[in-house]
Amino acid sequence: MTTSALRLGISRCLLGEQVRFDGGHKRDQFLTDVLGRYVEWVPVCPEVEAGLGTPREAMRLVGDPQRPRLVSIKSGQDHTRALEVVTDRRLVDLEAVDLSGFVFKKDSPSCGVERVRTYNEHGMPNRKGVGLFARAFVGRFPLIPVEEEGRLSDPLLRENFIERVFCYRRWQDLIHVGVTRQAVVRFHTIHKYLLLAHSAQYYRQLGRLVAQVHEYRPKDLALRYGELFMQALAVRATVRKHVNVLQHILGHFKDRLDAQEKAELLGVIADYHQGLTPLIVPLTLIKHYVQVFDVEYIRDQVYLNPHPKELMLRNHV
Repeated sequence: MTTSALRLGISRCLLGEQVRFDGGHKRDQFLTDVLGRYVEWVPVCPEVEAGLGTPREAMRLVGDPQRPRLVSIKSGQDHTRALEVVTDRRLVDLEAVDLSGFVFKKDSPSCGVERVRTYNEHGMPNRKGVGLFARAFVGRFPLIPVEEEGRLSDPLLRENFIERVFCYRRWQDLIHVGVTRQAVVRFHTIHKYLLLAHSAQYYRQLGRLVAQVHEYRPKDLALRYGELFMQALAVRATVRKHVNVLQHILGHFKDRLDAQEKAELLGVIADYHQGLTPLIVPLTLIKHYVQVFDVEYIRDQVYLNPHPKELMLRNHV
């Protein structure tokens, strides 16, 4: 799937390390036992690394949700500066290890990505906050896919995140070996149907960019393409968009199918459209015919195999 190590940052408590404020952990079995077979975890706990100890007094965000302070609930001690110092240092370290994604602990005042409780001067909470470390990470690495472990229990969000991780790794590999205009065109070509499954608008926009490759210096082209590419994949794929892609792919070899074969394939696509079967069913049949008829253009499409099949991310209805 990739040519180099697939490293993901992760909140240490999700690996089962006892670094929570109460001395406990929040081990996530999918992350440790399933996804962990395909990635190299880079664990981070900004609170422990800031010297706050385990166990420690519970903390929360207070003040302006855009610039909150990290304060101990009982003592009122302000730990904002300590966390900012370790965050600055940690981000430099993380840049050096070339991460392809990050899984954060939800609701954490340091690591929560969204809807983190932030308390005003009257002690009233709202759900507009972002953990201090998570906010800094996203600001420093805006293209790196991030997600909270709680949201990964949703099959669609899980597939989207892991798909983006593998795609970002492929993009990183392209950058590392040296960008050429031809390499960007090739990269775009093999990702066309995956892009179309996410956003027709970005698909067209990226197509126009690739059509104008000679108007850009390779480095500028790569930066612009990578930004749009990751934005496109952040748009959620839907059943309707998948059906559209499946029908496009079918168009490359439908004339080679006999009436029974064509009816069978159209039938499984219709069943998927109606929610009767998972995406893996029509995809498996399509991949069979792509191999039988040796349809090179389709065989090379990342859409058919965007992540390891063992993760079974396309087996949900």
